[in-house]
Amino acid sequence: MKRFYFGGSESSGSDVDEDTLPYPKPLARSAFLTPEFDPTTFLSSLHNRHQTLEDLRTELRTRSQELNKELLDLVNENYQDFLSLGSSLQGGDEKVEEVTLGLLGFKRDVEGLKAKVEERRKEVDALVNERKGIRQDVQVGRTLLEIDQRLGELEKRLIMVPDGSAKVGQEDEDIAGLSDSEDENEEEEQANVMSASRLQRHAQQYLYIKRLMAKVGAEHSFSVWQEERVLRMKQTVLLDLGSALKQTTSTTDNGKERLLKILRIYGDMDEPDDALKLLNER
Repeated sequence: MKRFYFGGSESSGSDVDEDTLPYPKPLARSAFLTPEFDPTTFLSSLHNRHQTLEDLRTELRTRSQELNKELLDLVNENYQDFLSLGSSLQGGDEKVEEVTLGLLGFKRDVEGLKAKVEERRKEVDALVNERKGIRQDVQVGRTLLEIDQRLGELEKRLIMVPDGSAKVGQEDEDIAGLSDSEDENEEEEQANVMSASRLQRHAQQYLYIKRLMAKVGAEHSFSVWQEERVLRMKQTVLLDLGSALKQTTSTTDNGKERLLKILRIYGDMDEPDDALKLLNER
């Protein structure tokens, strides 16, 4: 290995004892075994090593040769074990074939179960859809019964006769849970005029029936069958509103308030043109 010399030439009288120079220690094998080993970082850590670059190359080359020799010795030592392993695996093909056949049978069983599950799922979906249809039919049936009941109640309140006309009769003001002292005063002032609250209840019940029929659908046979009946009710309600509007005077505060209520009822029924026409005829 090359040595370092300090001072002047060899001819000078002060020769340095070569044995006193610091020799570098061999590279530790553990430095190459770290998971984060990086050649550049490793070389940069050797800046304090008293060794020439050529000596470092020689040492690394020697270390590489030693590792190759160790690897070769390891293979040679375990070669017989490797050969015996191959002989111990004789007859493994039959076992692999048995496992393969077992897997194929298991696969067929799984596919059969999947087919049954899919068939069952379709049956359940069909039953669920059928149940939904039945529930919808039941709901429609209940709505139809309610419509028929509401129609009968409104006909009784309007006291409709078969020719489609109506006459004002006595009605229990507490049927809908409403009792208005103001209506009583109005009826005392105008004995032959229907109260605004009663007219409003009639209009609200008619509009509620229309909403129920819209839920059932205009194309439903029941809706088609009841269309003429509902139209007669609408005409009767409008007739009562028209009579009340004509007989209502706006000279008093009660009369003005009653007039506004009747006009709001016309607006709820979406018939403002009829109200304007009647006001112009007054």
